[in-house]
Amino acid sequence: MNVLPMLSYVLISTFTPGPSNITTTSLAVLHGYKATMRYQAGLAVVVFVFMFLAGWLSTWLLALFPALEPLLRYLGAAYILYLAWRILKATYVFADEAVQPLGFVHGVMLQSLNPKLFVYAFTLFAGFLAPITNQPTHIVLAAALLAATAFMATSTWALFGSAIKRFLHIGWLQTTVNVLLSLALVYTALALIELI
Repeated sequence: MNVLPMLSYVLISTFTPGPSNITTTSLAVLHGYKATMRYQAGLAVVVFVFMFLAGWLSTWLLALFPALEPLLRYLGAAYILYLAWRILKATYVFADEAVQPLGFVHGVMLQSLNPKLFVYAFTLFAGFLAPITNQPTHIVLAAALLAATAFMATSTWALFGSAIKRFLHIGWLQTTVNVLLSLALVYTALALIELI
């Protein structure tokens, strides 16, 4: 197992902007870091489940169901575009009666429809972690470490969102943040269905 390329792949895949990181940033801007914890937990649980399943199934699942990947791409792109619309229309009302943050179930939904995670999980286990796919304990440990890494990535983005929150009482800055985060999600959605 070649560790350095695998670590590179894991860090790049988890810490670069994607639907999970961008939506977590937006939630932290609106509600603060602490309010994103349930959403992040939902994201991390699905990462664990996907990694666990990829470890067990990677050798034959994609061969049996090659049409699954494009379907996941389109479903994921549709959900990401919905999130982009929500972020674009977000208002920054920093009072207690503001709209409730997305919770655990929303995190589970987003990650479950995230084809980037599907491709990432199966690429990781088929390419880098194939030697451990016959060892259940190693699969569970790898899935747990990868879920923890994903949680660290979304936490980093949430901390960034919390840090810029105090500046978002300025109208043009609110609009700029909304547009940039929404455009990043639109780009992600278009890239998923290979239009970019």
